[in-house]
Amino acid sequence: MSAGNNTRLGIALMVAVSVVFAAQDGISRHLAGEYNVFMVVMIRYWFFAAFVIAIAARKAGGMMQAAQTTRPVIQGLRGLLLAAEICVMVTAFTVLGLVESHAVFAAYPLLVAALSGPVLGESVGWRRWMAIGAGFVGVLFILRPGLGVFDPAAIIPVVSAIMFAMYGLLTRFVARTDSTATSFFWTGTMGAAAMTCVGVWFWEPMSAPDWVWMGTLCLTGATGHWLLIRCYEVAEASAVQPFAYLQMVFAAAVGIALFGEALHWNVAIGAAIIVAAGLFTLWRERQQG
Repeated sequence: MSAGNNTRLGIALMVAVSVVFAAQDGISRHLAGEYNVFMVVMIRYWFFAAFVIAIAARKAGGMMQAAQTTRPVIQGLRGLLLAAEICVMVTAFTVLGLVESHAVFAAYPLLVAALSGPVLGESVGWRRWMAIGAGFVGVLFILRPGLGVFDPAAIIPVVSAIMFAMYGLLTRFVARTDSTATSFFWTGTMGAAAMTCVGVWFWEPMSAPDWVWMGTLCLTGATGHWLLIRCYEVAEASAVQPFAYLQMVFAAAVGIALFGEALHWNVAIGAAIIVAAGLFTLWRERQQG
């Protein structure tokens, strides 16, 4: 198979991405349970920015070429939005756990589909609206509003999913004029700058074992993003994207095995509905693409 059309390799890489990012989420849950979330995310972004700059420096034109954009305000907003979303999601890990947080967060592709019309002017047919509605039902299954005492903390991963969906839409928007390398550069550098401005005020001493975990977190982040870049280089996004849902499965396994979390019936049913709706939405996009 030619480069850019090796679906089997792309799927293997996406599965690897899901495993690495699930491990990253487990480490984030541990560290954010011991230290301030802003500090943890800040250190993670320092390494991420160094990784992004190193990649940009190796390409033709270097960092100057990577930084060139016709939409600096939107690129900057993208970077800020992703950094804030990571802080929100890591907070959800510590409050709700990995299982429930990922089950709700899995709805973000449906939010992208729902918002692609008003934000990007894309056409969303009635079949995809039905899938979006089904996904919303799945979220309600997980949150169970009106049944017993509703936990307001359950809204945290919903907010994270909305933020990530907006980040995805802005990424699509800038992709009309900017390269992937440019968007990647702005994501890392802007996020690192923003988190440094916030995180330094929440610095806490970290134990030696947790510095090892912090280093592992940084490595998993860089490895995961590198694998993701390679994945989209060798295969079409529409072919490999369904396998990104495996991150929810792997993260849930980490939550259950290492943190003693439980998989409740409503979360399992809700997550199944959300994933089915998301896969149908991806299939419809591919049919019309």
